[in-house]
Amino acid sequence: MVCLFVRRSVRARVVSVEMEAVAAARAAFLSGRSRALDFRIQQLKSLRRMLSEREADIASALQQDLHKSQYDLQLFELIGLDSEIRLAVDRLAEWAAPRPVEKNLLTLSDQVFIQPQPLGVVLVIGAWNYPWALTLQPLIGVIAAGNAAVVKPSDLCENSSRLLKELLPQYLDKEMYPVVTGGVSETQELLRQRFDHIVYTGNSSVGKLVMEAAARHLTPVTLELGEAAPATSTSSVTNCRITWGKFTNCGQTCIAPDYILCEPSLQDRVVEEIRKNVKEFYGDDPMTSPDYGRIINERHFKRVTALLEGSDVAFGGGKDQSQRYIAPTVLRDVKPDAKVMQEEIFGPVLPIVTVSGLDEAIRFINEREKPLALYVFSSSNRVIKRMIAETSSGGVTANDVLMHYTLPSLPFGGVGNSGMGRYHGRHTFEQLSHLRACLVKPLAFERLNAVRYPPQCPARLRWARLFMQAQLCHCPRPACICAVLASITALGLLIALLLVLFKDPAAF
Repeated sequence: MVCLFVRRSVRARVVSVEMEAVAAARAAFLSGRSRALDFRIQQLKSLRRMLSEREADIASALQQDLHKSQYDLQLFELIGLDSEIRLAVDRLAEWAAPRPVEKNLLTLSDQVFIQPQPLGVVLVIGAWNYPWALTLQPLIGVIAAGNAAVVKPSDLCENSSRLLKELLPQYLDKEMYPVVTGGVSETQELLRQRFDHIVYTGNSSVGKLVMEAAARHLTPVTLELGEAAPATSTSSVTNCRITWGKFTNCGQTCIAPDYILCEPSLQDRVVEEIRKNVKEFYGDDPMTSPDYGRIINERHFKRVTALLEGSDVAFGGGKDQSQRYIAPTVLRDVKPDAKVMQEEIFGPVLPIVTVSGLDEAIRFINEREKPLALYVFSSSNRVIKRMIAETSSGGVTANDVLMHYTLPSLPFGGVGNSGMGRYHGRHTFEQLSHLRACLVKPLAFERLNAVRYPPQCPARLRWARLFMQAQLCHCPRPACICAVLASITALGLLIALLLVLFKDPAAF
């Protein structure tokens, strides 16, 4: 009985912590203070200040979690976050402003616009492979859109998670943006609560559970799930870009190239180039390189090493469990049904699958789940255009890897099994806003509404069709030719209507 009582007490404490965080965020949102643009901008600037002032602490935490260097911290975590914050601060007034839209003749005298509004309380579930970027980047959009958020960093990066929980309340409104740490049980308790949106970054198995939990409250979700990202090479040169993109962060990147498709005659060349690039990047022994990372934990170490079973290792394959180290590894002549091809690798192992040409490469990609990213290397625009037109993926980059992620102007997100929704820059703001349709009509001009009132007749129907189908261009510049022409057209139709009214009032 004592043990049972203790377990129940602990569970009650955990549940109360989660509910308390959600309740605090909800109350803070309902206070209305996050609706003011000044508040949002101040919070964004405070977040930027946190990243600058506590960079050394963040670097230390990442070094302990993933063996990331100071340079990797800048390149893959902080620079992108800084750019996103500066963009949001600079453009927030524009993003949040009412957006006039086209009218028809029935709404000619009305104000018609779209008003972005905050959704409410958002749950942000971060990922462990880039624990700062993939947790705080959605949070930037949450703040910019005027929402509150409960932030749940990954428990696998223990040091980063602990530091984020310590730092965020020091710089941001601690009631509006509480941080909840812990593992599976804490996440499950959070998912039992009602949110207005959930942003999750991780794998598709957990993504399905998140979506199932969200469905109970009809909560919309943004899921960035990842899926095996192919790199196709129809060129005799597969340069250092693939090597860099694959082995950065020890291969633990959701948009890293997962496998290479190339013709058999190119395979040896590809292997030798990657071998040469690995040596240039990480030296003769990558384990001693400060720029080469480690697998996040022993469970993932064992999972990745198990994928090598039965494969032809072209080079690499070395490992040290005590350091969670796996050497940059390339596999050759990999069969499509090989174990390593059955899941997203998420480690420093790069299989090469040979195909007869572009047609077979396209079929190979289309027979599998839609990837989060797709990479094509070719000097032929025809090949690139075919790959874009005849395949589907969350994003595509030609003759490089990862770089589409760095542009806030491009939406980042998956399709099908690789996820849903999008974020980055304005796309995050819109994903986490309700774009509210607004029409404000004056009480005058009631006579014009007669075309929609009963009793109906053929004449009224003709006028109603004309009024409802005549689209009037909206342009923010009054001197625009479109606006002038629309005004002339509207004036002509109104004169015609008035003439009919005076001539035959019964028609209305």
